[in-house]
Amino acid sequence: MMRHMPIGHFLPGQSLIHRIDARAKIISLFVLLAAIIATATPGGYVFLICFTAAVILLAKLPLGAVWGPLRQLGVFFIIIFMMNALFFDAADPLWSWWIFHLSTGGVAQGANVVLRVALFIVLSNVLTCTTAPMDVTSALESLMRPMKILRVPVEEVAMIISVAIQFIPTLIEETDLIVKAQIARGARFESKRLWEKAASVVPLVVPIFLSAFRRADELALAMEARGYRNARHRTKRKRAPFQGGDFTALLTSAAICLVQVYVLG
Repeated sequence: MMRHMPIGHFLPGQSLIHRIDARAKIISLFVLLAAIIATATPGGYVFLICFTAAVILLAKLPLGAVWGPLRQLGVFFIIIFMMNALFFDAADPLWSWWIFHLSTGGVAQGANVVLRVALFIVLSNVLTCTTAPMDVTSALESLMRPMKILRVPVEEVAMIISVAIQFIPTLIEETDLIVKAQIARGARFESKRLWEKAASVVPLVVPIFLSAFRRADELALAMEARGYRNARHRTKRKRAPFQGGDFTALLTSAAICLVQVYVLG
C-alpha cells in the first residue's frame, strides 16, 4: 500500500521533522533546492543522497511513501534523460543518426537533470508527508506577507497553492483508475510501438481534465456552503515563534548549501 502512495499525502507523526515549524521547512526546502542546482560532481550527489536518507530516517517515514512516487514518474525520467543524452552535445558523438547524437556530455547532463529532479521531488514529498495541509497554507501566507506591499492577494495565493498540493494525490489516483479503465477497453499502454503509446495517451487527456474541473466545482460549492467568502477575513491561529529545532533546520540546510557551492560543487 505504501509503495503506491501518491505524492503529497500527509502522514501524521511525532518525529523530529514533524515537529519543525512549517515555515522553517519551506525555507529549508528552497535552500536545499539551491544546493541541488549547484551540485555537478559525483561526490556532491553522494553527499546529498546521504543527507536526504538521513532526513527520511529522522522523519520516520515508510520508504514507500517517499520513494514510491519516483516509480510513478519513471517514464518522465526516461524521457528527460534521453532528450539530454541525444540532443545536449553534438560534438564527438558516441553514436549518431539523423538529428540524434548520443554523447558522453549528453549522458552526463541527462544524469544530472534526473538526479536533481528526483532529489527535489523526494525532499518535497518529505515536506508534504510531515506537514499538515493547513500548516502549509498558514506558513505560505506568513512567508509571502511582505508581498502585500505590492498588492498581491497573499491569502488567496496561499489558499490556491495549498489546495493544489492537496489535490495532487487525488488526481494521481483518478488518473490511475482512468488508465485501468482504458486498458480494460483495449488501450495498449504497454505496447512497444511509439505511435500506439501516443495514441493511447490521447483518450486520457479529456477524462483527466473533466475530473479536475468537476473536483474544483465540488470544492467551490463545499466552501461556499460552509460560509467561505474571502481568505483575507477568516480567523487565523497565532503562529508560535521559531524554536531551537527550527533554527537547527535552517542552519543545517544553509550549511549543506554552502558545502555544495564552495566545497563539493
